[in-house]
Amino acid sequence: MLVAVSRQRGAAILFSQMLTPTMTELLIADDHPLFREALRGVVARAFPEAAIHEADSAEHLYPLVDAHPDADLLLLDLNMPGVEGFSALVHLRAQHPQLPVVIVSAREEPTVMRRALDHGAMGFIPKSAQAEELGSALRQILDGGRWAPRAALDAPAVDPDEQRAAAGVRELTPQQFKVLQMLGAGHLNKQIAYDLGVSEATIKAHMTAILRKLGATNRTQAVLIAGRLGLGAA
Repeated sequence: MLVAVSRQRGAAILFSQMLTPTMTELLIADDHPLFREALRGVVARAFPEAAIHEADSAEHLYPLVDAHPDADLLLLDLNMPGVEGFSALVHLRAQHPQLPVVIVSAREEPTVMRRALDHGAMGFIPKSAQAEELGSALRQILDGGRWAPRAALDAPAVDPDEQRAAAGVRELTPQQFKVLQMLGAGHLNKQIAYDLGVSEATIKAHMTAILRKLGATNRTQAVLIAGRLGLGAA
């Protein structure tokens, strides 16, 4: 039986649960090489035994997660090529529910932090966090808890429209999710079919499923619904 215990440490709220096994494998997804290097250094100092794997875009992120489905933790940036907003977080949590995801982002607005937690992140660590705080947060999360700055808990919860959009995205298969992402980038069926190496008929079938799962009546509405998971203006 899990027992949640909360306690205050500085400006953060830490949530403790039962201990989980020691981390052996960690994934980092961020498009900034210098930040990945710094994050890798923090992880190596905090967990010398950890195996670390990295991705710098969505194109490399999804195959990386598929190749390491039993990783102990994924550290995910909210804004890198192919990843903008919470769609990737929602999709990954649906496809790999056993993989804890922690957002490490320069977006430090309380509403952004709260949305990440509401969409399934086990924690939100600002990129401005000091190395000691980051290491402490990772230990807390790997012990089965959650970690976020105090301000995240005071922000409003995700609104119903965004909840419905997330529910629809969770229903998409990996291929349907790719099609939706490409649709949002303005690609036509012919372009999408060519890029994915399938027929236009296959893309049309995917589109029918996407519209049904998102509760949309056309392509434009599907893009608008998915857009509810975007970050918005900084």
